[in-house]
Parts: sequence; C-alpha cells; structure tokens
Amino acid sequence: MKYIIIIALIASFGSVLCGFLFEVDYSQKLIGFGVLGLFFVVFPLFIYHRWKDKNLKDYMLSQENLDKMRENQKKGKY
Repeated sequence: MKYIIIIALIASFGSVLCGFLFEVDYSQKLIGFGVLGLFFVVFPLFIYHRWKDKNLKDYMLSQENLDKMRENQKKGKY
C-alpha cells in the first residue's frame, strides 16, 4: 500500500510539474489531472493507510476518556 501511495504521489506531482514546464496544448489538463489525482486518489489512500488499524473510540471524547485524562493530569503526565 505504501508503494502505491508513493507512486501515485509522484505521478500526480509529475503531471502538475509537466503541465507547468512544457508548453503543449493540453498543459492545463495535465495540471488538472494531477490535482485530481492528488486529492481523489493519494489523500484518501493515505488516510486509509494511516487509520486502518486504529480504534476510533480512543480518539472520541467520551466520559471514560475524560476520566482517564483527569486521572493522568493528577499524576502529572500532561
């Protein structure tokens, strides 16, 4: 997954860079496809890759987590 994200990132940046550097008829399309690839392919893949093994309850502000935070604050961890 990591390598797919890196390849898609390089391809998106390469497309944008080629669109800016080369004066061809479709340079604006290269820039547009690069930006679309970045925001609709690379970012969602990256977010999925980073969050796939995480427990969402650990990041929610619930009463249980508030009690843990107060307990840790009294101990001097924060």
